[in-house]
Amino acid sequence: MLAVISGPSGVGKGTVIKEMFRQRPSLTESVSCTTRAPRAGERDGVDYFFVSRERFEEMIKNGELLEYSEHFENYYGTPRSFVEKALLSGDVILEIDVDGALNVKAAHPSAVLIMIEPPSTAELERRLKNRGTESDEKIALRISRAEYELSKKDKYDHRVVNDDVAAAARRILQIIDAEKEVLR
Repeated sequence: MLAVISGPSGVGKGTVIKEMFRQRPSLTESVSCTTRAPRAGERDGVDYFFVSRERFEEMIKNGELLEYSEHFENYYGTPRSFVEKALLSGDVILEIDVDGALNVKAAHPSAVLIMIEPPSTAELERRLKNRGTESDEKIALRISRAEYELSKKDKYDHRVVNDDVAAAARRILQIIDAEKEVLR
């Protein structure tokens, strides 16, 4: 099962996914490529594959990406070979933006799209500010992007509000299990 998880920056996608792995260690998380600089504590090949803009554009040209997008002046994409290899041994979780998710769904119709939503826009803004990683200007850009992303939620198979991390993780795992039953 390929489960694609999206949601606005600051909604807690990473935290929910970590909780999913705590609850079910057998999952595989796809590692995306990006041209952005690593944040404190991020590791190449674990959190992202950090590549140059030139290398990323070469990957696009060679068809090495399942999907990709450019926003906040950086590229983000999913290495095709990583996902295809991981699917041979189990369930794969792919955390990407809405445009990428819709591209994955077009390429893999059996993929399940799950949108993680914030309890409110005010809570989303609070979470972004509490991260302490970006200026007010960048936070405003992320809030604007969040409005766009949430406008696409009806194109998703499922939506989960992240008002409690453990509960949101359990709900997503239940969705994955139910969708696998449908495929059988």
